[in-house]
Amino acid sequence: MRLIRYLRVALESITAHKLRAILTMLGIIIGVAAVLTTMGIGRGAAANITQRIQSQGTNLLSISPGASSVGGLSGGAGSASTLTVGDAKALQDLTLHPSLALVAPEYGANARLVVGDTNTQNQVTGVTADYAQVRNLEVASGRFLTPTDSEGQSRVAVLGSELAGDLFGGGNPVGLSVRINGEPYQVIGVLEETGGFGRTSPDMQAYIPLEVAQGRLFNAPRYRGDYTVSSINVQVVSEDRVDEAQSQIETTLRLRHNLRADQENDFNIFDQASLLETVADISQSLTIFLGAIGAISLLVGGIGIMNIMLVSVTERTREIGLRRAVGAHDQDILLQFLVEALVLCFIGGLIGVGLAYGVAALFARIPALTFNVVIQPDSLALALSFSLLAGLVFGIYPAMRATQLDPIEALRSE
Repeated sequence: MRLIRYLRVALESITAHKLRAILTMLGIIIGVAAVLTTMGIGRGAAANITQRIQSQGTNLLSISPGASSVGGLSGGAGSASTLTVGDAKALQDLTLHPSLALVAPEYGANARLVVGDTNTQNQVTGVTADYAQVRNLEVASGRFLTPTDSEGQSRVAVLGSELAGDLFGGGNPVGLSVRINGEPYQVIGVLEETGGFGRTSPDMQAYIPLEVAQGRLFNAPRYRGDYTVSSINVQVVSEDRVDEAQSQIETTLRLRHNLRADQENDFNIFDQASLLETVADISQSLTIFLGAIGAISLLVGGIGIMNIMLVSVTERTREIGLRRAVGAHDQDILLQFLVEALVLCFIGGLIGVGLAYGVAALFARIPALTFNVVIQPDSLALALSFSLLAGLVFGIYPAMRATQLDPIEALRSE
């Protein structure tokens, strides 16, 4: 009951000095908004990256070339391509690799693409017909490459959504021609937007038959008699058989590459699931770091609360003396000023939460941002708890100062 009475007194004091209360709460408002926004940015970016990785499938393995060994000497990682079309064909034997569903090799490099006056340098990747299914690529218009395109070494191309827009504007390029390193290729399809990053994103790439890329466009080198590939993409039967698939792939490639037991692999097997774990760890660290930066604003706001409350104690010396003269105990005075500090911080925290949601809505309207600010319940609880803690910690000293005033001297003050 006494707490409710002091709560009413605190609200009356705040409404009586609105401007001072607003200025006092400003630090808490900015602090809470900063904590929620920075943590929301970190979580939003992490969720966006995770979604893009998951969209490619957690049962995806990517095999990349490692160090080649020539004459007993081992080169640096990636010094020469050790993966070939023959390796990919060997892995396609499902009787020896029951955990593998699809195998799609690729060979890519930068090339000059020209349409009319538009001239751009982009990644052009030679792939097989299974590549779209392995990498979860959807066709927006037209079609993807087929085995017939590969067998006939047709000069056809499938464009990423952003690349198609850059080359052809807003029109549909299916059926039109694009020159790649000076040679004409017919556009047979445009992919759905994937939202990847940079020039290596599927949105910014062109896809042509693997045989055309290796033998005609890029003149790929050979290794052990076969054309080399940039990487081999493998779709595993199910997520719970990824470890089995890795073991089967490693056994086959080590045998094909004539590696002794004491030699390291001259290839690397990359697991999407392990990447998700890494992203989760990084995003957690990033969120904590960003939240700590925002918490500095709360600290500054708490110091502002203490300063204003000390001024308030000085201004209300006569009121304090009168209350003590009529029988108020030290704990009553302490509770009065402490409740007022807590109320200021709580109201400031609520306004800060509203401001954070406003910033999140503003960010959602910016087309250039590919992620949303994600404000989760635990972030709300943490921010409001810290704001109340700031009110408690920085409100105690002014409240104790108020209890130490001599009632006689307080009544004499003007």
